[in-house]
Amino acid sequence: MRRPLARSLTALVAAALLLPAVAACDTEPAGLVIYSGRNEGLVGSLIEKMEDSLGTKIDVRYGDSAELAAQILEEGDKTEAGVFLSQDAGALGALSKEGSLAALPAATLEKVAPSYRGSAGDWVGVSGRVRVIAYNPDKVAKAPDSVHELVKPEWKGRIAYAPTNASFQAFVTGMRVLEGDDATRTWLKGLKANAKPYEKNTEVLEAVDKGEVSLGLLNHYYWYEKVAEEGEDKVKAKVHFLPGGDPGALVNVAGVGKLKGSSKSESTYAQKAVDFLLSEEAQKYFADETKEYPLAAGVKTTVDGLPPLESLQAPKIDLGKLDSLKQTLAMLQDVGMV
Repeated sequence: MRRPLARSLTALVAAALLLPAVAACDTEPAGLVIYSGRNEGLVGSLIEKMEDSLGTKIDVRYGDSAELAAQILEEGDKTEAGVFLSQDAGALGALSKEGSLAALPAATLEKVAPSYRGSAGDWVGVSGRVRVIAYNPDKVAKAPDSVHELVKPEWKGRIAYAPTNASFQAFVTGMRVLEGDDATRTWLKGLKANAKPYEKNTEVLEAVDKGEVSLGLLNHYYWYEKVAEEGEDKVKAKVHFLPGGDPGALVNVAGVGKLKGSSKSESTYAQKAVDFLLSEEAQKYFADETKEYPLAAGVKTTVDGLPPLESLQAPKIDLGKLDSLKQTLAMLQDVGMV
């Protein structure tokens, strides 16, 4: 469901301009246009519930979050979008930096902890996911407690990762913010020497599960989705949540913001759409359907065995600063990962 991303920002802008609008099924005008970095298979049914809740027609344009953010910047005040639903915080941070997002009311912002919303008060997280290390207990008794251990010689040829995947690239961006470019580049070179690249996180998990490798880097929900589908007794792989604020324990969010320049009526629907995504109905959808963490206060995860969000020892980072994807892609290209 989560699509890989490994193109320069220039290419992303060019690709974004070619994204077609979703054609309406009838002539009824849309009350709201949403640009969604979350794909239709993941959130399509939730958007239908939103239409019912808002009482208006919603048109959605789907694409990669970075591509859509680039398109919004290119369109400027002429954008048709009233709402941007992003797969990750970095794309929202990029729009916030350019002043493209409208301020959200305090009542909306206060539904989510400050660490999972924009520091400028113009976007808010709606679901969260944490980076983990998957491991095969037949290959290793215990997973390392830091991604920095993965560059040691004993792990050569024993690690799987998906370097073209957006979630890996967001993690690398987080490491750059936390530890600097030089340290991150050195770490990436060490990881490349030890790890086997795969296209998708599902392939990473499958490689760990089958014993092709000992460890894999991915987001937590891939393992919980697999367990939900197959049963835990059928899944050999386990997952390890990293302690001590390790950069490999990044908690990233899917989030939403309103675009500036919308008409008054669309702006009203846009605010209602944001609030709907933080409603108990939508938050339970993310917990049940995507195995992510609900972020609105008072809604708890329903996933069996998933550690509470507040128990995670994630690194302290302003998620809006994950906006420097261009520099991350350049670094990944420089070390030969993409």
